[in-house]
Amino acid sequence: MLTRIILLSFLVLTLMMPGAAHAQQGQPKRSFIRDAEVENTIRTFTTPLFQAAGLAPDSVRLHLMVDPSLNAFVAGGLNMFIHTGLLIRADSPGQLIGVLAHETGHIAGGHLARIQDAAGNASTEALIGMLLGAAVGAATGRADAGAAVMLGSQELAVRNFLTYTRGEESSADQAALRFLDGTGQSSKGLAEFFEILGDQELLVTTRQDPYVRTHPLTRDRISAVRDHVAKSSFSNIPPRPEWVEMQRRMRGKLFAFIEPPFRTLTRYKDNDASLEARYARAIALYRKPDMAAALPAIDALLAERPKDPYFWELKGQMLFENGRGTEALAPYAKAVELLPESALMRIQLAQVQIEQEDPALLAEAQKHLALAVHQEPDNRTGWRLLAIAHGRDGNEGMAAYAMAEQALIEGRLPDASFHAGKAERLLPKTGEIWLRIQDIKERAAQAADEQKGQRRRR
Repeated sequence: MLTRIILLSFLVLTLMMPGAAHAQQGQPKRSFIRDAEVENTIRTFTTPLFQAAGLAPDSVRLHLMVDPSLNAFVAGGLNMFIHTGLLIRADSPGQLIGVLAHETGHIAGGHLARIQDAAGNASTEALIGMLLGAAVGAATGRADAGAAVMLGSQELAVRNFLTYTRGEESSADQAALRFLDGTGQSSKGLAEFFEILGDQELLVTTRQDPYVRTHPLTRDRISAVRDHVAKSSFSNIPPRPEWVEMQRRMRGKLFAFIEPPFRTLTRYKDNDASLEARYARAIALYRKPDMAAALPAIDALLAERPKDPYFWELKGQMLFENGRGTEALAPYAKAVELLPESALMRIQLAQVQIEQEDPALLAEAQKHLALAVHQEPDNRTGWRLLAIAHGRDGNEGMAAYAMAEQALIEGRLPDASFHAGKAERLLPKTGEIWLRIQDIKERAAQAADEQKGQRRRR
C-alpha cells in the first residue's frame, strides 16, 4: 500500500567481499522514504546550491535514508544520500543547507570519481549497487522491492568506501562557502554544524555519528569556516522565513512518522500551538490510531491553510488507511489540484481510485499514472498500478506494456521480454509506445547477454 511516508525494509544482500556473510544478528535495518513534502523542501534548499556549482538541479538524485544518525554522503555519480537523523536534528535551515552545500562540493570537486578509481576492485560496483539498489527500491513505493541490509562488515566496507581524505574535505568546505556566498546565504549554519561534530570527536568511536568517521574533521577546517564567517558580508543574513517554516514542518513530520506516537505527543505537547507541533500531533493521533481526534486536528490545519496540498494529502491518507476510501478521494484530488507536478501525489490518488473498483474511475486513474511515470520513468509502483488500471479496463496490450516497463526496472529480464512481446502483438505497430517496446526488448536482450558474459568470466 502506498503511504505518505513509505518505509522499506531491506532484503539481505550478500556481497562479494570478505566477511560479508557474517553479518551480526540484531543490527538495525536500513530503510528509505519517499514523501512529496520532504523531497520538495530539500529540493528548495539544494537547487540554488546546485546551480551555483554548475549542476543541473534535476540531474542530482536525492535519497532519504531512515537512520537516526547524523550523516549525509554522495555516491555512485550524482546521488546524494541524506539520513533522517540529520533532517530531524538540524536546528535551523542554515545547518542543513551548510551540510548540503558541503556534499555538493564533493560532487563539484570530482571526489566521487577518485573514490571509485581508488577502490578499483570487484566490491566497488557491489557497494554502489547496494546503496543505489535500495534507493531505487524506495522510489518504487513497494515494501517488497529488493534492496539491501548494510550489516556487520558490509557496513564497515561502505563506511571505508565513502571516507574522504582531509584534503578533499577542505576542498568541499571551500566550495560550500563559495556556493553559500554565491547564493547570498550565511555560512553560520555550516560553522554550527562543525561545532556539533567537534563535540562528537570526544565520544568513543562506537557512539560517534558516521559523519564524523567518514568526513574527517580537523581544527584547520573549523578555523577556515569560522574565519570565512567573520569576513563574509552574508554572515548576518537570516534564513528566509518561509524556509524556516518548511524546515520545522519537515522535522516535525519526519519525527511523527518515524517515532512511536507517544514520543511525538511527548515532544510536541498540547500547549505547543506552533504549526509544526499541531502537524506532528495530527500525524501521531492518526497513527495511534485515534481518528476521532486525528480528523479534527487535520481539519483545523486545513481551515487555517486551505491551499496546503500536504495537509489535504494527509487527510486523504488518514481516511484511506482506515477503510474510508470513497471519502479519501476528494482530499487526494484536492492535493493533486494544488500540486499537479507531484508524481507521488498522483500515484496515491490513482491507487485510491483503482481500489474503489469503480470502472468509471479507471480512465482518470490512468491519466494520473501516465503523467506520473512520464515524470518518474523508474517508478515501478506507477507502472504496476498502470498495468492494473489498463487490465481492469480490458486493454491487455497497454497492461502488458506497463508490466514490461515494471519488469525491466526490477531487472526481471525474461518477464520484460515476454510482456514486451505480448504488447507488441496487441498494440498498433506505430507511435511512441511501439518504439519504446522495441527499446525494452533490446535493452532486456543486451542486459541478458552482459549477465551471461559476466558468468563466463567468473
